[in-house]
Formats: sequence, structure tokens, C-alpha cells
Amino acid sequence: MLQGLAIGIGATIVLDLWNLLLNRLLGIPLPNWAMVGRWFRHLFRGRFVHKDISRAEPVAQELVWGWAFHYAVGASFGLATVALGGPGWLANPTLFPPMAIGLGTVLLGWLVLAPGMGAGLAARLRPNAGRIRLLNLIAHALFGLAMYAFARLLS
Repeated sequence: MLQGLAIGIGATIVLDLWNLLLNRLLGIPLPNWAMVGRWFRHLFRGRFVHKDISRAEPVAQELVWGWAFHYAVGASFGLATVALGGPGWLANPTLFPPMAIGLGTVLLGWLVLAPGMGAGLAARLRPNAGRIRLLNLIAHALFGLAMYAFARLLS
């Protein structure tokens, strides 16, 4: 279990470094974890979908909640990867489980987070929806590769 958590958290750190690199080299905005935290905290108030999360009532410590949610999700994907790999996978990691989880989880962003925050399914309501989708796919593939790399390091 600890290895699964380490794999997911390590890959999340790689993803954050990737976002920082894209921001510095290409000017792509960094994820706004405060808005994710706001969305997450509104779940506890029974509000799942917002027309525009930036206009929703702010919540205390929303940036902290957003980062915590981000890393909790990454850690849970590490655990899911270990579970999908099955017994013995950690001793001899293969590429399939982390890539399946990495690429499969892009659907959670497209079908849950984006609509919940007001961007519509797969960010279809954003003017740059195609770019967002491409960056999502690249990021989730990188996340899968990073989970595989961390699994190899730990094996």
C-alpha cells in the first residue's frame, strides 16, 4: 500500500513539474487548484455542478483543499495501479497498468471535474477546448509513464 501511495504521489509531483515547465516555456497557465478546492468543498454542501466555479461562493482554505485533493487523487491512482497490476506487479512492473490508469483517468477530468466546474463535458464550453483536451491527454500519459518509472525505481 505504501508503495502504491508513493507511486501516485511521485507521479503527481512529476505532473506538477510538467505543468511548471509548460508555463515557463509556453506560457500555458498553471492549474488553478484554488478553484478545484472550491469545487471539492462545495461537494460537501451538496453542490456538484456549477455554471462557473469562479463565481461560486468562496470557501475557507480553498487553495489548500485544492492541493490536498490533487495529491489525494494522485495517490489513489497509484493505489489503483497497484491493484490493477495484481500480486507480484510491484516486483516486476510492466507498462500496461500505469498507462491504463493514467490515460483512463482523463475521463474523470472530462466527465466529472470539467462539467462540475462549469467547463462542460470534456471542456466543450471553453473556447480552447481542443487544446485543453490535447494537454489533458499528454498530461495523463505522462502521469502513467511517471507511475511506471516510480514503480520500477521501487522494485
